Amino acid sequence: MTFAQRPRSTWQLRTRSLATGPRTLVMGVLNVTPDSFSDGGAFFNSETAIAHALSMLDDGADIIDIGGESTRPGANEITAQQEQDRVLPVLEAILRERPSSVLSIDTYKADTAQAALAAGAEIVNDVSGFEWDSELPRVCAEQNCGVILMHTRGRPSEWRTQPHLAQHAVVPLVKSGLAQSLQIALATGLSRSHIVLDPGYGFGKAFDNNYPLLAHLDELLSLGQPLLAGVSRKSFLARTLATTLGGPDRPSDQRANATVAATTAAILAGASIVRVHDVRPAREAAAIADAILAEL
Repeated sequence: MTFAQRPRSTWQLRTRSLATGPRTLVMGVLNVTPDSFSDGGAFFNSETAIAHALSMLDDGADIIDIGGESTRPGANEITAQQEQDRVLPVLEAILRERPSSVLSIDTYKADTAQAALAAGAEIVNDVSGFEWDSELPRVCAEQNCGVILMHTRGRPSEWRTQPHLAQHAVVPLVKSGLAQSLQIALATGLSRSHIVLDPGYGFGKAFDNNYPLLAHLDELLSLGQPLLAGVSRKSFLARTLATTLGGPDRPSDQRANATVAATTAAILAGASIVRVHDVRPAREAAAIADAILAEL
């Protein structure tokens, strides 16, 4: 793995901006769902979700990413109204408690994005990279918000039956897909300063396919945008631990050490933002990785 010299830039959000490059930004995950792979509905209750968001902010989260629909394999799709009923009360309550907090809405639905931005969200995090709802690019451009465009290979219902990718094909495929999403965004009127790209670890990539994306993440920097890495608690980490150390795949709440290792690797390879479930360990790991990168 080559250590990457991250570009320094200003990420323009809906009403403010964040510096990317000098210091890794940490995005805390808040799943307001009953069926998330990572926390099994632990924060489906609004009061519990709000308390967890405030705790992540206290631990140093720069951004809270709020999602109301699980994208794990086999998850049931929900309507935009169901999604909004889950996320909007939580989003509004967080902003009442911490008006200066930076909130992101994790959605691929234009209606939900519109409602969340109107309620105070600064960023739209679209796991489909503007592929699943043709109205979403227009909403983001009109609101001039920050966007995260992630690469996804197919829909969650297809992941378990997709043909396996050759290791050498993974990075070119992701790079091509992200380039396409970037062009959609630019053609709709979003400027480059509003856009972050995410290779989509685990999203349509089989277990071993995620390691080329870690080892060669720096190759995606040629697309000219800051990169976000979301490796937290992913199943490919559990499979590697089981293969190398023995035993079954670790459950999601036993992947903390592996998450720190993979998150650190992603930062050293070029990620400016990391999306994590456990904020404090990520902040500490990022501090060490940032100190290394400062010496390049």
